[in-house]
Amino acid sequence: MKILADQNMPLVEQYFADFGEVTRFDGRTLQSEQLIDVDVLLTRSVTQVSEALLSHANKLQFVGTATIGIDHIDTDLLNQRGITFSSAPGCNAVAVAEYVISSLFALSQENATSVQGKTIGIVGVGSIGSCLREKLAALDVTVLLCDPPKHEAGQLAEHIDIDELLAKADIVTFHVPLVTTGKHKTLHLMDKARLAALKPGTIVINASRGDVIDNQGLLEVMQNGAQLDLVLDVWENEPNILTELLDYVRFASVHIAGHTLEGKARGTQMLYQKLCELKDVQADKTLADFLPVPAITHVTLQETFSVADLGQLLHLVYDVRRDDGILRRNLATDGFDSLRKNYPIRREFSTVNITGAKHNKALLSGLGFVTE
Repeated sequence: MKILADQNMPLVEQYFADFGEVTRFDGRTLQSEQLIDVDVLLTRSVTQVSEALLSHANKLQFVGTATIGIDHIDTDLLNQRGITFSSAPGCNAVAVAEYVISSLFALSQENATSVQGKTIGIVGVGSIGSCLREKLAALDVTVLLCDPPKHEAGQLAEHIDIDELLAKADIVTFHVPLVTTGKHKTLHLMDKARLAALKPGTIVINASRGDVIDNQGLLEVMQNGAQLDLVLDVWENEPNILTELLDYVRFASVHIAGHTLEGKARGTQMLYQKLCELKDVQADKTLADFLPVPAITHVTLQETFSVADLGQLLHLVYDVRRDDGILRRNLATDGFDSLRKNYPIRREFSTVNITGAKHNKALLSGLGFVTE
């Protein structure tokens, strides 16, 4: 088989080499001619799989995206052509949830405030929103949930209207897909009017799709004196982002919230498993076969450890301020996509075993650490 894979997908050769030849491509510049005689196409979110892209795809059997979101894939077209499709739901849910938690504790340190006691609104309660909800349950916070489609389907009884959530929440974090039309459109869900109505001091985090927030409207609201703490991982018009907005963003990054080594590798593994199923081949390769041992694997806590020290522990594994610094120092010279492509290795809380956590075991386990 001939396999074409995004250059930013890890472990593709390790997982797929037994199926055939693997060739890498730049996700933003893939051309239709490159799909001639290709059997398998493996993408990430920057590649639009459309009729134009598939115009020369004469042998394509399988398209997979190593992402949760599928708004970049014309699934109806694939279905019409009899091409099997698979995404990777939940592959980076832990990574994005930990990005949000790292951001909250970084802000709490810099603002000399506590995360404890805050009201946190989660807009979008799919794989990522649900994972974040579970992790936040370990903390002394109030969580509000908004997901109209899930509520209407009878899957989310706790749902509240978005405007009620925005009025009540101290922190709002977005985890919705990009939906451009219809009753539950998320394109510019946070328009200028909603942004302007947020109470001073509100923390706004977007780690979903850039177009969920009207970036120009947000810039104007901030220029007009809005007192918001902004954490933006995603932007409108990536990779050509609204750089003027950076002056008003506390923590900024290059669409990498889900880019832990585990999260990206899970996406590759899930597509491998789907292709094995399609070809009736046993899927016998696992992440444990390929992932390196992290630099820090064990931490011992003293009896004096308390919730006040939690930020130090979390940031030992991942501190969002690293990625903010990388963007601000290098965006002008390296560019958005290059920074994404060369993103430094990041691991998840679960790679660290904690000892001496007798009084905080439930808290640390709930956040994802392994406790002994």
